[in-house]
Amino acid sequence: MIFNSTHNEIEKEIETDNLVGKKFNLIKSIRLGGIGSKRLIVEEVSPNFKEMIQQKNDLIYSNIELRDKGIIVYVVEGQKRFTWVIPFYKLVVYKSPSFSIHSEGNFIRFSNQLNQKQNLIFFKKILEHKYNFNKQNNHI
Repeated sequence: MIFNSTHNEIEKEIETDNLVGKKFNLIKSIRLGGIGSKRLIVEEVSPNFKEMIQQKNDLIYSNIELRDKGIIVYVVEGQKRFTWVIPFYKLVVYKSPSFSIHSEGNFIRFSNQLNQKQNLIFFKKILEHKYNFNKQNNHI
């Protein structure tokens, strides 16, 4: 699910919670060693995103939030904010020279220029949670 989240809409928050679970509480977040990525630079997006994001000369930043049943990718372009909600069973992560996240024919590829070491640790955490989720729910 991809939507413009510049303005909060309670319906979208409820739908997001249903797809990927509610936000972790503070104690669980601390136990996990954090639930958010460091700032990521978007290098390339799929055509579906290009319709929403009108990239000019500015960099497009993103960050990722971990949830119980998936992830949320936030993309900030100028004054606009887009949210991409991805349940674990639809999530595919690739590591080539850079990281990319794929789901249902859409993708975002991130640059390795910023916070590479911290984000490598975070992507490993995502894949570990995805594996544990799939194992618990017999998706393996």
